[in-house]
Amino acid sequence: MKTLSMAVMAIGLSIACLAAKAQTIAGKITGKITDSTQQPLNAATISLRIVNKPKPVKYEVSATDGTFLIEWRKAGTYTITATAVGYDRYESAPFTIDSLHPESALPAIILKKAVVALAAVTVTSKKPFIEQKVDRTLVNVEAMINSAGSTALEVLEKAPGVRVDPNGSITLKGQQGVAIYIDDKPSYLSGQQLQNYLQSLPATVIAQLEIMSNPPAKYDASGNGGIINIKTVKEKMKGYNFGISSGIRVSKYTSTNNNLDFNYRTNKFNIFGTFSAGNRNNFNDIDIYRKYMDDDGNTTGTFMQNSFIHKFGGGYRASLGVDYFPSKKTTVGVLVSRLERYPKSTNRSLGTLYNENHQPDSSLNSNNDENGSFINNRINLNIKHDFSKNGPSLQANVDYLEYNTNNDQVLTTDNYTSTGSLKSEDQLAGYLPANIRIYAAKTDYEQTIANQWKLEAGAKFSYTKTSNVANYYNVIAGVSEPDYDKTNHFMYDENINAGYLNLNRMFNKLTVQLGLRYEGTLSKGHQLGNVLKPDSSFNRSYNNLFPTLFLLYKLDTNSNHQLKFNYGRRIGRPYYQDLNPFISPLDKLTFYVGNPYLKPSFSSKYELGYIFRNRITTTINYSDTRDQVNETIEINDQKYYSRPGNIGKTTSLSFGIDAFFNPKPWLTFQLSGQMNYIHFKSSFYTGTLEVKNQYYYTQALVQFKLKNNWTMQLDGNYTSKSKNAQFVFAGRGRVNYSVSKMVSPKVTVKFNVTDVFLTGINKGDIANLKLTDANFRTLSDTRAALLTVSFRMGKRVEGQRKKIESGADAEQDRVKDK
Repeated sequence: MKTLSMAVMAIGLSIACLAAKAQTIAGKITGKITDSTQQPLNAATISLRIVNKPKPVKYEVSATDGTFLIEWRKAGTYTITATAVGYDRYESAPFTIDSLHPESALPAIILKKAVVALAAVTVTSKKPFIEQKVDRTLVNVEAMINSAGSTALEVLEKAPGVRVDPNGSITLKGQQGVAIYIDDKPSYLSGQQLQNYLQSLPATVIAQLEIMSNPPAKYDASGNGGIINIKTVKEKMKGYNFGISSGIRVSKYTSTNNNLDFNYRTNKFNIFGTFSAGNRNNFNDIDIYRKYMDDDGNTTGTFMQNSFIHKFGGGYRASLGVDYFPSKKTTVGVLVSRLERYPKSTNRSLGTLYNENHQPDSSLNSNNDENGSFINNRINLNIKHDFSKNGPSLQANVDYLEYNTNNDQVLTTDNYTSTGSLKSEDQLAGYLPANIRIYAAKTDYEQTIANQWKLEAGAKFSYTKTSNVANYYNVIAGVSEPDYDKTNHFMYDENINAGYLNLNRMFNKLTVQLGLRYEGTLSKGHQLGNVLKPDSSFNRSYNNLFPTLFLLYKLDTNSNHQLKFNYGRRIGRPYYQDLNPFISPLDKLTFYVGNPYLKPSFSSKYELGYIFRNRITTTINYSDTRDQVNETIEINDQKYYSRPGNIGKTTSLSFGIDAFFNPKPWLTFQLSGQMNYIHFKSSFYTGTLEVKNQYYYTQALVQFKLKNNWTMQLDGNYTSKSKNAQFVFAGRGRVNYSVSKMVSPKVTVKFNVTDVFLTGINKGDIANLKLTDANFRTLSDTRAALLTVSFRMGKRVEGQRKKIESGADAEQDRVKDK
């Protein structure tokens, strides 16, 4: 606290000093930074320094066209230093700023590529936390020190405009249906299962997030909420290097996360890989209250339940890739990966049913033990050829993925009278294997036409085949009998054919990007029958066009003021497993149910924004979605059924601001805020479901660079009371603290405490239930201490691995992990 107080006092004194001298000189220093090929360098760091003084007095960052402007009001003799990652440091000749020379236009600054050994690297600049591009927002995860020891999911929760609810649903600027990509390859996961996967991915392997609320036509049109692309750390230099990190997380339970990555590159080959291993060990403590009423509104009974769910289990993730460079223009690569997870959970639930006079009537004591496995194998073959140095290029990808999952479940329920006598004992055993196969092929072509327009075109084919089996048995006196009401076998096949065209051109101050994507879908589902249920099947086909438009206009030559606009049409396809009409019990009165009648949803999205010096961005977003898929809750015979359903119409309007400030070399601020208005309206089993919702979300991060290579970070977020279809969520937020020490250029130690005040509690109400009121409260292990040690060494020289994208796009986002 003493350090924080001193920092705050320093900020106040600095502001006072600047205010006192504000009338001296209206000085300006301008210039432009390029590389040796005359290409402009974006986000290079420019520092202004008084001659013969070691410490800079002001920093700036170059714009997308390489230009920069430094406003400085104090007379004196100065020099400019320019730095960028991968380039040698540049220092200008001395120049003077005074009343006779208030403006100084510097000669062109050309940065040369650096050739360095890893051990000799000294960090002289740092990317900002947030960067804005014409069609996406970039979040530089390496700028956050509290990412170490945490997971990919916790990193997403800190990204501007991104929210993760307790069920694992990710929203972007208030929109659901966000597709998650890993290195331009879809994760093929969703919901709680995507949450589980992101919790197993260590944040130390993440370099950057690309947030696209309106993705360009090159990407699949699926995902009404847009795309978040998680770009992992990759060494791009020749030579060898490897890194090791190990972290421990301590809360109610203890878990670990360990990661190793390596890279070795020669003139003809690049070999790279990762290995991550760890265990999950967390809990949810859930209280649920339900009040049942008759048609006149009189209470007929209440049900109070507490469930303690302990989730644990270990696993690993490994990948190995090889790139071969037969020439400077061609890259051929193969990437294989395997993910194994063995999740387990225990659910100890005690529920008491009260009569209309609130007297105990009976109670249920349930034990639900689950033991599962999740195995994902993937292979990617790719080739990229550049026909000339700055000319056409062609890239092709072929992907094969398989998912094999299994979940064994034993649910035991004891029913007691009000006096504690055992009335009945039930046991239900479930065996739920599933298999998913995904085949995809994709080509992308790029060319500059008429020396002005950049043309992108491509095509894609994908085929998905799924098989989900649910075998349930009632166990009576040790004898198992099939439960045909819950048992089923569901198969689903889907084929998507797509093609796209994208045009991009930079005019004097205006950048224009136009895109059009076609997608045709053929699908069929088949539920096999049993002795009680007949077979059932369905076939669907639909063809759609998805236009996109991006505009970026510079209001001044230095790009200090920019306007942007984008429009896009999106589709949200149902998750594969959600189409399965299965019934999966959580306890005797709570069931999860699939829905084979789910329809795809379509949305139109508009965004208007203003960008100030690439540091402050304000946006207005509007979207109109039809048939959005959402969780719906139905009460029938006092039993609680959760199933996915289509919400007829959803409109959303939001106002957002993202800001990044670096007022001192040792102080950095990042602020985000968003106001949302959402309107849901749909037919529902209780009549019409209509919800109008206004809420806000805010997030802040402050980082202090202290002496002796110490860094401290404080961040937090808060969401006001909000509604989502039937759910009404109470306001909640959290504060996190981090400290980091670079022991040497090779070793870094980081310590984090998440949710310091334990305020990240999820609670609220469930509306539109037939003759029932319900509310809930969930306490999770959000407060935890994390310690991480990272070690990296190697030797590098100049050279870059070509970027290879995947051919399997949106399909992977529709697979549910366990």
